[in-house]
Amino acid sequence: MPPDVALVDYGSGNVRSLRAALERAGACVRVTADPAEVRAAPRLMVAGQGAAGPAMAALRRRGLVAAIADAVADGAHLLGVCVGLQLLFERSAEGDTPCLGLLPGSVTHLDGAERLPHMGWNDVEPVGVDHPLAVDLPAVAYFAHSYAVRERGPATLAETELDGIRFSSLVGAGRIAGVQFHPERSARAGRALLERFLALAA
Repeated sequence: MPPDVALVDYGSGNVRSLRAALERAGACVRVTADPAEVRAAPRLMVAGQGAAGPAMAALRRRGLVAAIADAVADGAHLLGVCVGLQLLFERSAEGDTPCLGLLPGSVTHLDGAERLPHMGWNDVEPVGVDHPLAVDLPAVAYFAHSYAVRERGPATLAETELDGIRFSSLVGAGRIAGVQFHPERSARAGRALLERFLALAA
């Protein structure tokens, strides 16, 4: 049976293209804003475009913050994508926004970069931590963002350099993981990442 993934729909994510990418990787995907369905899913994906503040506000309005936390506490695997990675942490400097707090650390602006947003292809380099999602690294992936987790923390699995600035591009701890890049736009590297995520707890 194909693996089940609940793609959390809170009105601020690129759910259509991510759903197609997950299905190409072999998943059975349900796009949902129903907290009960989110709580029951064995795997969750939280995507995001735009700013952290509106994204968190939308999750709260729909009762999805508690649903995500409950699902992870009950054993679900969670993958955040782009802004979805940023929401996993304690706080974002983008609007001074309290986030989900599932991983320690904070998100800051990429001050010092020559051109923002950071858009296009860049290297994803492993930091030497053993984790299933880092098996296929190093790789090249597609990015589109201006904020990131700049301090290497206990959850950092891979980093990317932009104009001398290093930031976490893959994070993971326990059943929680996130990618700053867009797997649905990252060709072979994105497909490999999604397949590794689907294999978790298979």
